[in-house]
Amino acid sequence: MNTASLFPRLIQPRMAEAMSDTPVVLVAGPRQAGKTTLVRQLVRDDMPYLTLDDELTLMSARNDPVGLIRRLDRAVIDEVQRAPALLLAIKKSVDEDRRAGRFLLTGSANLMAMPTVADSLAGRMETLTLLPLSQSEVQGRATNWLDAAFAGHLPQPGSSAQTDDLVGRVLRGGYPEAMARSTPKRRTAWARQYLDAIIQRDVRDVSGIEKLGHLPRFLNALAQTTGQMCNYTQLGGQVGLDGKTASSYMSVFEHMYLLKRVDVWARNRLSRVVKTPKLQFVDAGLLAALLDLTPDEVTKDKTRFGNVLETFVFSELLKHSTTADGDYRMMYYRDADKVEVDMVIENAQGQLVGVEVKASATVKKSDLRGLKKLADLAGDSFKMGVLLYDGDETMPLGNGIWAAPLSTLWG
Repeated sequence: MNTASLFPRLIQPRMAEAMSDTPVVLVAGPRQAGKTTLVRQLVRDDMPYLTLDDELTLMSARNDPVGLIRRLDRAVIDEVQRAPALLLAIKKSVDEDRRAGRFLLTGSANLMAMPTVADSLAGRMETLTLLPLSQSEVQGRATNWLDAAFAGHLPQPGSSAQTDDLVGRVLRGGYPEAMARSTPKRRTAWARQYLDAIIQRDVRDVSGIEKLGHLPRFLNALAQTTGQMCNYTQLGGQVGLDGKTASSYMSVFEHMYLLKRVDVWARNRLSRVVKTPKLQFVDAGLLAALLDLTPDEVTKDKTRFGNVLETFVFSELLKHSTTADGDYRMMYYRDADKVEVDMVIENAQGQLVGVEVKASATVKKSDLRGLKKLADLAGDSFKMGVLLYDGDETMPLGNGIWAAPLSTLWG
């Protein structure tokens, strides 16, 4: 049984809604996140299903995209990034017939970042993002942490807020296939094969990179710097790349939804803010596999767990942003005095929620330094500051700052 089908996806009602009033709907996200399973559950039998992972279909899509689309009234097309010319053919077709729900596409790369594509379907296509499973989806909960925080309250803690459970959740990540593996060793084996397949097969489709030898080592170097600011020259130097090439390789991994550059939150008057983006992986399980981080190691020494936990929280909040009622932007804060807030989330009105992540069950006064600084700088825009920690009590700490269990993420 496909593990992805065991969990209801919170994006499904949005897909149905988009199909009811938009000619083209694209479900984008990393491979193996559950896109194909989801679209197959949603579409009717009268809608043909084509996958560009099939070599004959791919050849047709690349050699005669107009001919392929002309014979389709409605269709699901999987992995459309493998033949971007199809999108121009789809544009021509929907310009002649603007009925809603004609084409449901999936893509494992950020098509909007591909220059030939960005403008072709403007106003005709809605893009929805499907990331690996969130812990809310795993628990069968629909509460959205971001919507709740911006409404001024935090969700109730979810089940099993104990340390062992937390470590297990973090190191498993959210890919359905990885979650189905019974041991950390088997999950790591899956993760390595997954990353190897992406590098060997998909990178060529979304970039001009032919020499792939540097990519695995560069990805490993990126894993070592997760949660830190990106210095491309330094990173590239570790694997024999110049800074410009390292930045372009990083963009490829970003387009594949493996990682994200996180910008700094700043007000114009804050001249002492550090401007460099920070790097975060999109799935903590993949990161843990790249780092060879095991539950046994975490039990003995939590030193390396902190960064992976921060990635886990970032990933959960990013997933919540894809299904939230509000429109949110994820950033971080750091100034020249090295005062930092792990995540700063801004809504469309410019209001802010700051989030700090702590792997232990105790909270010290010094842990609040970044959130207090952010509150002072943001003034009336500051909605709430939250220190997420490995405990089970939600407690007010004054000035709109709260300590809350990490398990509120899946409450």
